[in-house]
Amino acid sequence: MSSQVFDQVIVDIVDYVEKYEVTSDLAIETAWHCLLDTIGCGLEALDYEACTKLLGPLVPGTTVENGVRVPGTSFVLDPVQGAFNIGAMIRWLDFNDTWLAAEWGHPSDNLGAILATADWLSRNPIPGQKPLLMVDVLQAMVKAHEIQGCIALENSFNKVGLDHVLLVKVASTAVVAQMMGLTRQQVLNAVSLAWVDGQALRTYRHFPNAGSRKSWAAGDATSRGVRLALMAKAGEMGYPSALTAKTWGFYDVSFKGNPFTFQRPYGSYVMENILFKISFPAEFHSQTAVEAAMTIQGLLTQSGKSIEDIESVTIRTHEACIRIIDKQGPLNNPADRDHCIQYMVAIPLIFGRLTAKDYEDDVAADLRIDELRKKIHCIEDPQFTLDYHDASKRSIANALTVKFTDGSSLDEVVVEYPIGHARRRTDGIPLLFEKFKKNLARVYEVDQQTKILALTLDRPALEATAVSDFMALLTVRQ
Repeated sequence: MSSQVFDQVIVDIVDYVEKYEVTSDLAIETAWHCLLDTIGCGLEALDYEACTKLLGPLVPGTTVENGVRVPGTSFVLDPVQGAFNIGAMIRWLDFNDTWLAAEWGHPSDNLGAILATADWLSRNPIPGQKPLLMVDVLQAMVKAHEIQGCIALENSFNKVGLDHVLLVKVASTAVVAQMMGLTRQQVLNAVSLAWVDGQALRTYRHFPNAGSRKSWAAGDATSRGVRLALMAKAGEMGYPSALTAKTWGFYDVSFKGNPFTFQRPYGSYVMENILFKISFPAEFHSQTAVEAAMTIQGLLTQSGKSIEDIESVTIRTHEACIRIIDKQGPLNNPADRDHCIQYMVAIPLIFGRLTAKDYEDDVAADLRIDELRKKIHCIEDPQFTLDYHDASKRSIANALTVKFTDGSSLDEVVVEYPIGHARRRTDGIPLLFEKFKKNLARVYEVDQQTKILALTLDRPALEATAVSDFMALLTVRQ
């Protein structure tokens, strides 16, 4: 089939991955920061049995000669299962990067596919192909971020009940197909297959069904991207009007008949403006609320008040926050709790912290948490909602007001931009490095930590490193 008959949205994605040269040093620098942070998030997830029970080969004991290494483990897997493992680790604790627009998502989820494919290709090189270097991984990350993020800017999949991981699948498919050296026709076929594919519902992110699938859904999507690229490489046909076909295309079936709209062409905008979760493992719409709650916890101590003196907490916020994480009633599991702004504000008010372990059952059993949750209420500030969507601001503002039973109150604490925002990079990046170091220490002995840090904190050296050498450095021997 001629490429001219493919839907323009598909053609534009393929043109971008094949032809665009990433020349923005800011984008590559941010991708470097993103790489370290994302790997660190995956390493922290290895502390949780709910995650590790899903890792490894599908058939226990299976290893693949020259297969994909999974950071922090001794697994050696095929590229599809390798992508699932890396992707599930990355996303498990809701601590990796975030993109907020008409659609929300976590573009570093694509690193599962990118690292798995890069390691696979490096260990099984195509004759005549140059060895892949880590700079190639950083460039692929920029492109995956851009595809997912640019589509998300103007197109809300959540409003039609679809989960944002479908954009992970599309972006991963396109980028790894190009990395694998597929022909243009094959890349077109692969991307069309991703749109035709069944798309995940948001059921598992919301009451009454919030559950742990939200922690591995991106791993599933990124591994599917690798699988579809491999199928296209094997000669599987594509579907040129996968989006626009009357009645049976994606637009009519899943998007209420509406075509996608775009705010900007693909470039490097998304990576340059990505949001890092640095201080708190919390759904991103709550990050500024948690920061404000930490400030208030200090003010409580100074004023001689305690949480028992609180009559109400009002959260002035933006519409997306209310739609996603404003939640009362029972919270059944960690996945439920880290999507409840009342829970994520109550924890720092009580304990002066918010860590991944604070979502576990033993902490949640503290009766003070639910008592305080009942007193916390959200109201929308229309200006906060406008600023959230304003491309020049992209704020994620929250403001907390605490009133006491004696009629007094604390001054409202407002935080417009979380520390992981592009506007706070100077404050955020040193803390991002510290987060990475802390996560390395969870898994590796001191000597291995030292070697990893010596390479990864030296950007020029890291960029020039072969992917296979980088992945070997992250392996844990049995």
